[in-house]
Amino acid sequence: MSVLVGRTGSPEGRAAVDFAVAEATRRGEDLILFDLDGGAGGSGALDPAAGLAGDPAPDGLAITHRQPDARSRDAAGDLLDVAEELNVTVIVVGIKHRSPVGKLLLGSNAQEILLGASVPVIAVKVPKGS
Repeated sequence: MSVLVGRTGSPEGRAAVDFAVAEATRRGEDLILFDLDGGAGGSGALDPAAGLAGDPAPDGLAITHRQPDARSRDAAGDLLDVAEELNVTVIVVGIKHRSPVGKLLLGSNAQEILLGASVPVIAVKVPKGS
């Protein structure tokens, strides 16, 4: 079984990866990094065996890397498809506070994942000002 994390180049994405690494280690499961923004966010292509900051993976933690389908416009939907395909035990996503107008205009990958997942979802919140 595996822990699936939806990562972005944002502080929320980094917090989600940090939490997911700890959760996968605690559970003794593999970690799947899924780039919700396709590796964008200023980081470029990242080593799948490293965290967002380039830190090495903890010993014994197997990490794989997945990206949304290049033809798709729905990264969150692609993440949910990967979760089903790989039979993951939990999904980890980073969240931040957004105004009602921001939610309406921009949509929310985290909300789509929370509502559409068939497995538990852990939402990692970054404190304001971080």
